[in-house]
Amino acid sequence: MNRVENYTFATFLYDRATLCRFFGVTVLLWVWPLHKYRMDRLTRSFPLIKMTTTEATMLKHAVIPFLVGASLLASAPFAHAASNLVFCSEGSPAGFDPGQYTTGTDFDAAAETIFNRLSQFERGGTSVVPGLATKWDISDDGLMYTFHLREGVKFHTTPYFKPTREFNADDVLFTFNRMIDKDMPYRKAYPTEFPYFTDMGMDTNITKIEKVDDHTVKFILGKVDAAFIQNMAMSFASIQSAEYAAKLLKEGKPELINQQPIGTGPFVFKSYQKDSNIRYTGNKDYWKPEDVKVDNLIFAITTDASVRMQKLKKNECQITAYPRPADLEPLKADKNLKMPDQAGFNLGYIAYNVMPEIKGEDHPNPLAQLKVRQALDMAVNKQQIIDSVYQGAGQLAVNAMPPTQWSYDTTIKDAKYDPEKARELLKEAGIKEGTEITLWAMPVQRPYNPNAKLMAEMLQNDWKKIGINAKIVSYEWGEYIKRAKNGENGAMLIGWSGDNGDPDNWLGTLFGCDALNGNNFAKWCDKPFDTLIHQAKETSDQAKRTELYKQAQ
Repeated sequence: MNRVENYTFATFLYDRATLCRFFGVTVLLWVWPLHKYRMDRLTRSFPLIKMTTTEATMLKHAVIPFLVGASLLASAPFAHAASNLVFCSEGSPAGFDPGQYTTGTDFDAAAETIFNRLSQFERGGTSVVPGLATKWDISDDGLMYTFHLREGVKFHTTPYFKPTREFNADDVLFTFNRMIDKDMPYRKAYPTEFPYFTDMGMDTNITKIEKVDDHTVKFILGKVDAAFIQNMAMSFASIQSAEYAAKLLKEGKPELINQQPIGTGPFVFKSYQKDSNIRYTGNKDYWKPEDVKVDNLIFAITTDASVRMQKLKKNECQITAYPRPADLEPLKADKNLKMPDQAGFNLGYIAYNVMPEIKGEDHPNPLAQLKVRQALDMAVNKQQIIDSVYQGAGQLAVNAMPPTQWSYDTTIKDAKYDPEKARELLKEAGIKEGTEITLWAMPVQRPYNPNAKLMAEMLQNDWKKIGINAKIVSYEWGEYIKRAKNGENGAMLIGWSGDNGDPDNWLGTLFGCDALNGNNFAKWCDKPFDTLIHQAKETSDQAKRTELYKQAQ
């Protein structure tokens, strides 16, 4: 089936006027082959650079889980001592409360360093293993999950908080109730959103959380959720300290939970200087002491990819991320660097805001028209983008998930590059020559887009050929995401890396109606589509789920 025809009416016949490339989204590319699964952040989906000597072996099993896997490290000894590790990261986090965010930059800085979750993904794979819960029981009807909590786990001791007790059920209740109950005192004192949690419908599907005793908690669901345990292993489900929250609430400073974090993870937060560095110390009380391999961890925030490489070669950092595609071959040839290649699980795309009017603008939104979105899609020379932006190390995307995801529909074909047909569609839509739209370009490198600025310029050039003037705009990464969730974007460069290995993490999290105020940047909501993905999520029969997800695609 032709890609544009398919997404005009989808594989099920309903309101043709609502759909276009991924429901208001054009998928350009999925992953460059270097990237590994972001299934759990234990194997981060960006290439890192790492050392080739014995230190590299030590780091491979270090407690910075997301620094393990596809990676690049310098081969020289550590700059200061074997107990110090400097990671050249790509951007500044918006905060340190994982529940509030959805991006890898935020998760790396907090979820995988400072926090733990009840369940976790095994390193290098997608199977779920115990975390802060030693085991769990699932009722026969699939609606009740009983977690048995690990004993003897200590929260971090810092200058701003000294815990008086160990981790227990109260912390689990606080962590999840604050995401569910907007009338909870803490939530009312610090009104914030939890987009990933709500995008997945967990705020409505979890009907009750019950403390059985200090080390046993029950979650009651309204409907079966086939991926519930996998979801509980994701970064947004990081466990917070209820005792610390109570202290902040009493002091009238609840917002500090996002600035001065307290967790149970392998590293203790020390300090943060935006656009400069984040400092952590090894957690000497960590419940998995064998995982803590370094005394001090430093994120040296370095937004420029070429500067990150220079720092690495000078041993100013021992690990770095997101090399430019053009640098890959020279880096591979450097005997002092190690860069394993592994397949990825990412998708880069253009999200078209399909709302009748874009917030902040006083005129009708041309992107609300299906024919306009189809025209913009047909006008993009995707092969040129693969060659220039990805240096040939990319693959054309067709569906709203990578081909390695189970339930992927191989029968769907992409629309052809056809600028003349695009012009005809714009004429049919009544769009005048010189019509202006905004094109948002990310300010940072991501696994799915190594150079958003260059890509935006290429799109701008392609669209100008059919009479559309695209004004390129950008914001600081945190602001970029915040404004887009508020519906201020026009066409927007964005993407996703799979978190839990489940199709719902693509179709539901990115395009479902539950995600309209979160990761559904196209602001597209279609009830028949939504019904399909909910039906798929509510059965444990994988064959039935596959058929439903194929219908949704």
